Amino acid sequence: MEYKEIISAKNKKVIVIGGGDTGSDCIGTSNRHGAKSVVNFEILNKPPKGRPAHQPWPYWPMKLKTSSSHQEGVERFFSISTKEFIGDKNGKLKGLKTVEVEWIFKEGERPELKEILDTEKTWDCDLVLLALGFNGAEKTLAEQFGLEMDFRTNIKATTKDYKTNVPGTFVAGDMRRGQSLIVWAISEGRQAAHHMDAYLMGTSNLPLKGGKDLPRV
Repeated sequence: MEYKEIISAKNKKVIVIGGGDTGSDCIGTSNRHGAKSVVNFEILNKPPKGRPAHQPWPYWPMKLKTSSSHQEGVERFFSISTKEFIGDKNGKLKGLKTVEVEWIFKEGERPELKEILDTEKTWDCDLVLLALGFNGAEKTLAEQFGLEMDFRTNIKATTKDYKTNVPGTFVAGDMRRGQSLIVWAISEGRQAAHHMDAYLMGTSNLPLKGGKDLPRV
């Protein structure tokens, strides 16, 4: 396959939006292309270096990760949100406008993102790479089906049978549990298939892990 245009970070001021594993890959690749500079934005607060007390094992700890890609060279900024892409008179990207943010946490509610006044800043850049990750289930689709969602915008369904509040409608994977690993998506898909088969046929010969569902972690 022949590409008419190859995107390269060589000699460019690169901004990577997103601080996860994909963002790390973008940082490393940009450096290996020979980028002039690499900046990384993360909308979440800067996490601690150690495991937070409220995330004991086996929960995945939200702690600061420094990958080999980060070590190759990057400026990292946390609690920052992009407001605007700035172009020149020819429509070519020349910068970004950002604002610093803070998170308001209330028990039982979705965290609220609040912009901090007088913190807007303009950044020069030639290339922006989006590595934003999972932003929740598709709200429009959920509304069309009449599906209930939790405060994290995941569709409600338990691991008991993966049923939603709408009869005959099931959900699994990221749509149910939120952003997670592909192995969980595969596992939950297989589990949900058993319960869908049983719903349609009255019983199912499709296997369950260990003969039973595993709890959400």
